[in-house]
Amino acid sequence: MDEEEDIDFHLPKFDEEKFVRKEKEKIKVTFIAFIFGIFVSIISFGFWALLHGNNLRWILILLFALFTISWLKYLFIRLNINLEDIDKKGMLGVYSTYFFTWLILLVVLVNPPFYDDTPPLVEVVTLPSMQEPGGTVEIVARITDNAGIQNISLVINGNGTTMKIPPSQYIFNNSIFQYTFYGPTSINGEIEYNYSLIAKDINGHIVVKNGSFWYSNDALKITSSKLTDLLSGDTISIKADSRIAPWNFRVYYQLDNGSEINVNRNTPDDKERYITTPEYEGWEPLKNYTLTLHAEVRYYFENLPIEFSNIVTDTTIYHVSTGDDNDIGKEPPLVEYNYTRASIGKKQLPNTLNYKLPHPTRVMVPGFDIVLLVSAIVITGFIFKYRKKDRHYR
Repeated sequence: MDEEEDIDFHLPKFDEEKFVRKEKEKIKVTFIAFIFGIFVSIISFGFWALLHGNNLRWILILLFALFTISWLKYLFIRLNINLEDIDKKGMLGVYSTYFFTWLILLVVLVNPPFYDDTPPLVEVVTLPSMQEPGGTVEIVARITDNAGIQNISLVINGNGTTMKIPPSQYIFNNSIFQYTFYGPTSINGEIEYNYSLIAKDINGHIVVKNGSFWYSNDALKITSSKLTDLLSGDTISIKADSRIAPWNFRVYYQLDNGSEINVNRNTPDDKERYITTPEYEGWEPLKNYTLTLHAEVRYYFENLPIEFSNIVTDTTIYHVSTGDDNDIGKEPPLVEYNYTRASIGKKQLPNTLNYKLPHPTRVMVPGFDIVLLVSAIVITGFIFKYRKKDRHYR
């Protein structure tokens, strides 16, 4: 057996003094970057206030923060810090400390309670925008503010009067404002009402939203002349004023206060003309009915799955009758467009209305500060990942 050769192996000498010096330098530059980030954030806050109303405010301040990174190296040199002891990954961590300190502190400073230059955000709708005499009008608004709402006032003008609505007559709960207007029970022609909704936050910022609604005897009506001895193929024509709502609304009727029978549009894009026939379930041959005509107006605020609605009821009561026809009442009732079926790729039922109605919607639009914060978190993750790998290989 061959004689094993001696292997001359020596561990490299650990330079403790050099290691301690490098770590002290890293701690020193990281602390300086942290303090410098606070300093630049305070300056940026001043620029933020001066640039009030400028749409490029965030971009300009971000560019300023990136530009000032170059000052760090000059600052290190002035403080006699030996940057040769810090590798590239270490410097990346230093710059990241500066940037995230600047970002987080600035986001805190530009929001309440330190600063508020944003007026309340108000979205208001009128349900319906045209009503029949005796019906109500709902004024509904979502009012939000980053500091808090101090006062809400509502003023309504119309029919020769001005009404200032006291807080006791409206509801404001969980950012939702609701007021019910009780209109005239009888009118000649048409009456227009105008309103102003004023929201004021705790820092004095004011937003005014104006709107209008009408009362009319012709908001909703049947225009067909034949309403007796109806057969399954006879058409009943209905006219709805498009001002009932800017969006789609549901038209339906009831026979002797029975179940609701939905009505199709004459053409899908025409909000004013609707048609129905006695062929739908709810009708029976050789019967007399009292028909009441309605329109339902719905609304959903974005990212709020709560339905707000109101009903328009035609003040005219219609007396209709059916003839001897076995096909009367044989067709299934019309149903609303099913958004759940659409979301999973299923076809709509054959008896679906030929127009879509409002439904809950969810929209995610993060602000620029949120985008920056998320980006900062992602970058931080990468930095710690690489630094961890670097320590592992050492």
